[in-house]
Amino acid sequence: MEPARSALSDKFDDDDYPAYSMGRAAEILEVTPAFLRSLGGGKLIEPLRSAGGHRRYSRHQLRLAARARRLVDQGTPLEAACRIIVLEDQLEDALRLNAELRAGCECGSRPPSP
Repeated sequence: MEPARSALSDKFDDDDYPAYSMGRAAEILEVTPAFLRSLGGGKLIEPLRSAGGHRRYSRHQLRLAARARRLVDQGTPLEAACRIIVLEDQLEDALRLNAELRAGCECGSRPPSP
């Protein structure tokens, strides 16, 4: 594969590539640009900036915003929704790490065979 084609493919598959403008992200999520800006204030999403200073969002960030929107639609205050999502993700990471460490300990802690 030629280098330019490979780089394009990498960006297409990269969940963290900031491919969406604020307007497009708001349209996809059916929210206002103000809602997306408020997620930055809630420390949930910090969009990257284009060379011109415009906010750019990744697919990963759009999924986080969608989760926040669901919580807000259910009556959760925005700042609480952002905190819930951060804590849920931290818990998921800790559980995954714990499982990996336990699996590593089980392999190394078996008693020697007679």
